[in-house]
Amino acid sequence: MTVNRHSDPVARSAPQGGGHGLRPVLVREPRHEPPADHVERNPGTPLDLDAVRAVRVNRSAVERRAATIPTRRTVKKEWQAAWLLRAITLIDLTTLSGDDTPGNVRRLCAKAMRPLRDDVERGLGVESLGITAGAVCVYHAMVPTAVEALGGTEIPVAAVSTGFPAGLSPFAQRLEEIHASVAAGAREIDIVITRSHVLTGNYEALYHEVKAFRAACGDAHMKAILATGELATLGNVARASLVAMQGGADFIKTSTGKEGVNATMPFALVMARMIREYFERTGYAVGFKPAGGIRTARQALEYLYLMKEELGNRWLRADLFRFGASSLLTDIERQLEMFLTGRYAAAHRQPMG
Repeated sequence: MTVNRHSDPVARSAPQGGGHGLRPVLVREPRHEPPADHVERNPGTPLDLDAVRAVRVNRSAVERRAATIPTRRTVKKEWQAAWLLRAITLIDLTTLSGDDTPGNVRRLCAKAMRPLRDDVERGLGVESLGITAGAVCVYHAMVPTAVEALGGTEIPVAAVSTGFPAGLSPFAQRLEEIHASVAAGAREIDIVITRSHVLTGNYEALYHEVKAFRAACGDAHMKAILATGELATLGNVARASLVAMQGGADFIKTSTGKEGVNATMPFALVMARMIREYFERTGYAVGFKPAGGIRTARQALEYLYLMKEELGNRWLRADLFRFGASSLLTDIERQLEMFLTGRYAAAHRQPMG
């Protein structure tokens, strides 16, 4: 489909008839979605530098489109409650603080297993659904504690790795971090890329780095953190997204949560478009994880609207979408209690609030 470069947020330059001139090409609607029951893991593809370098992003169009996301779709009352319950199942409940202790990690795991108070579950009539968080995300040192606390459940432990958050540790050390976390029981690994590879256009180095991290992960799923706020331009975010997926990332993730700018709707829109293009070209569905600064139920709903509009309903499930958050759950609980009682509860009424 030919589109106008000035109105389309993300465009790829492709040869026009006979190879004369260039035109931006973008598939606007997914032709199909992954199967409902199973998504084949992304094995990666050979590095396609021509495709990477051809990516162009129209910043003003991205910002206009991103601004419409909260206004194009709203859900109210019981439908909003249902969307918020779904959002809970998509949260990587996270603690990444220097003062983490085994005690507060166990408490976080207990919250992941029972994210809602009993009275709220009964009031909503969802006791039988077994609602849990999507995962618990911790530093490597806390992986054994989290694995033990979550024993007997299907909730995975995710470990941040590869010199998180800066990603500037020696390469061999970063690989060893992955091996150690997987050996300790982590089923998901959140790696950080070397930002300088993107900033200097060294996509071969970025590709080989991601590919090596993926190999070290083995059966554990890998989320590639791009640190979007440090990549300077939306074009760099788009190209880094594509290279990470070609390198075999199971998810691409916006941020560590430690940057000055973390998840934003323009970043998310660009990354969602690259996921869609990769899926249309290869048939492999890659997940998306916005992280950093997502604290309110309203923000969570806006990201769900984005997923539904840009990628389809299949990206509203935990195997293809996660929130990286530590305080989001508290606000969702307050909104659900508001739905039941008509009154906002103080945050301290929520466990871990």
